[in-house]
Amino acid sequence: MAEVLLFHHVLGKTKGIEAFADQLRDAGHIVYVPDLFDGQIFSSLEEGLGFVKEIGFGEVTARGIRAAGDLSQDVVYAGFSLGVPAAQQLAQTRNGSKGALFFHACLPTSEFESPWPADLPVQIHAMNEDPFFVEDGDIEAARELVKTANHAELFLYDGKEHLFTDSSIHSYDADATKLVIKRVLEFLA
Repeated sequence: MAEVLLFHHVLGKTKGIEAFADQLRDAGHIVYVPDLFDGQIFSSLEEGLGFVKEIGFGEVTARGIRAAGDLSQDVVYAGFSLGVPAAQQLAQTRNGSKGALFFHACLPTSEFESPWPADLPVQIHAMNEDPFFVEDGDIEAARELVKTANHAELFLYDGKEHLFTDSSIHSYDADATKLVIKRVLEFLA
């Protein structure tokens, strides 16, 4: 059994994020999903990004960091897109981290105050033609992380959708998400 701190994407803590977390819970894991938007849910990336710009990207990450404060250190940190910066910072810099799961995003490890812990396992999941992942440099950051870490895997799925793992939105890909869940459960085991 693993303890997982899971951060939502720019649309907020949607029913699809909860459904993803529930699949991990059903496998016996403890999953925390803090609401970084105080209950706000958005129907488009543009609306969500507008809200994030108002409160600041740094504030969203800071809310994620604070959410980890009361948890033990031996946690797997996971994030969907906008949630990846907090997950990656915690995994990379908090002593005792057990692993990391990044969905739809990955940052250069140089963004944080210390290098990636060589033995900290990580999985990165994205679509191979996702414009946010490919054109914004996330794919290069993911490939670099895989080269430098001892236990890192990058999984690219056929398609161009960004938030394909969220069953509550139109970009959901059930087949790809089924494979993501399978791989995540193997990772957590």
